[in-house]
Amino acid sequence: MITPETKLAAAKRLARIEGQVRGVARMVDEGRYCIDVVRQVQAIKAALSAVETVILEDHIGTCVEDALKGDNVGKRREKVEELVAVLGGKKR
Repeated sequence: MITPETKLAAAKRLARIEGQVRGVARMVDEGRYCIDVVRQVQAIKAALSAVETVILEDHIGTCVEDALKGDNVGKRREKVEELVAVLGGKKR
């Protein structure tokens, strides 16, 4: 599970991103200059990537670390396979 600190940090970032997405929707509706819209979309993608990093770091520091310290080889393998799949872009 996500730690309370990460949950709070992610929630704050996601709320900000939500506002950015609403702003881009307004820009599109208003017919704003394409490149300005694209730049805002790029900013949203970067912000989402930052949220992904925070959550992934939390997962590695909790779930993966616990599995690696444990005696269950299957659990260790499962966590490593999850990381390979998510970092490699493969669907699990």
